[in-house]
Amino acid sequence: MLLAVDIGNTNTVLGVFDGPQLIESWRVKTDARDTADELALAYRGLLGSTKVDGVAACSTVPAVLAQLRIMLQRYYAHLPAVVVEPGVRTGVPLLYDNPKELGSDRIVNALAAYHRYGGPSIVVDFGTSTNFDIVSAKGEFVGGVLAPGIEISIDALASRAARLLKVELTRPRAVIGKSTVEALQSGILYGFAGQIDGLVRRIEAELGAPATVIATGGLAQVVIAESETIQHYEPDLTLVGLRLVYERNT
Repeated sequence: MLLAVDIGNTNTVLGVFDGPQLIESWRVKTDARDTADELALAYRGLLGSTKVDGVAACSTVPAVLAQLRIMLQRYYAHLPAVVVEPGVRTGVPLLYDNPKELGSDRIVNALAAYHRYGGPSIVVDFGTSTNFDIVSAKGEFVGGVLAPGIEISIDALASRAARLLKVELTRPRAVIGKSTVEALQSGILYGFAGQIDGLVRRIEAELGAPATVIATGGLAQVVIAESETIQHYEPDLTLVGLRLVYERNT
């Protein structure tokens, strides 16, 4: 069994693979203050009696990444472990001005997208930020787009506007809201769907070819039903990529 760990700014996603099959997954909050012992306690609590024989991980949070390394050394030293970082083989050529700027999760997503759908493809990752990662027909990471995420935008709006509030992310009765809540829901839901579709079309125009559009991330389901360009929903795309990287390096 392989334990795959994707540590994001807001949430951490863990999954257990039996060969290529993902048999269980969990989503928990990321806390940059967690120690190595706290991480081990949380992970072991989720795993229960499941025995793992390898670990693959990536992190966009430096503080948690440091503690993760300590945890692996202290609690999983007997297991092969792969942490995605510069020098780890991913098989993804990076056509980026400074590859060290790239989050490891974006590279892993590109690998998984190309593995499943080929290229060109566009991964739209709905997380703390909304990331667009573009993969060429040859499987190269050619660049991307970064935009404020849904939750960040909602929080900013609620904190800066005295009479606006955080609302449940559900479809309103109509685009034209008849209340403040409905107006906010419409702006968030249809606004982000329009942003996705507009950017995807501009990306495809630059590529000069249509692309397969794959959505992933915790908030993807909020928008995908309203998007005209998203074709596939892969909630565990990053975990799949981590499995592929692990297989390349062990």
